[in-house]
Amino acid sequence: MSGCRLGTLRASRASIPGVSFSGLNPDAIAFYAELGDNNTKAWWATNKARYDQNVRGPVEALAAELGAEFGGLKIFRPYRDVRFSADKTPYKTHIGLVTTSTMTHYLQLNDAGLMTAGGRYDVPPATLARFREIVDDNRLFGDLEATLEEAADDGFAIMTDGSLKTAPRGFSADHPRIELLRLKRLAIARTEEPAEWMWEAGAAEAIAERWRSVSVWNEWLVENLGDTFAE
Repeated sequence: MSGCRLGTLRASRASIPGVSFSGLNPDAIAFYAELGDNNTKAWWATNKARYDQNVRGPVEALAAELGAEFGGLKIFRPYRDVRFSADKTPYKTHIGLVTTSTMTHYLQLNDAGLMTAGGRYDVPPATLARFREIVDDNRLFGDLEATLEEAADDGFAIMTDGSLKTAPRGFSADHPRIELLRLKRLAIARTEEPAEWMWEAGAAEAIAERWRSVSVWNEWLVENLGDTFAE
């Protein structure tokens, strides 16, 4: 069953902002599928109340539940910054939730499903340099390899978007760990298609468990690169 049909079948279930979390709303899937075809101010105005109730409302309730364990959380604004973009569509086709800590935990919901992620997206040059030293050193790489394997066991993979297209200076393009050396972001992500568990109250604990996997990665970053993030 497609995400759109699932959202249509269960769109009647609404979450009201300010109440306890009872699950994400499947109408969010249909909402973003429709927004993808109608990304206009007129469509948004017609569907703004639907966004507030079925998309943002459940995420606000989820944030309130996750905050006790993961600290401050922020929901991203739905409006795109189009000032320097060739794409002038005004609205984001997903909703994002992120922790306010330096090492982030992130959640994104759209018509494709749910992404849980985290780590460090804006990585200073000194941090990248130290990370590449670890990747290149056989004596140090083992702990990083084990941490990434643990993340993979939990369904996470390193995020490669934004990576260098060539080898960084000082490294050969045929380096056995070239994909890690090319990274510019130190983040991991897990993506999942729409599923019944997302619309249930237990989704908060399921998402928290995924974020705990992210915490293991974040702890590795702090323990091994922490002194370089401020440079």
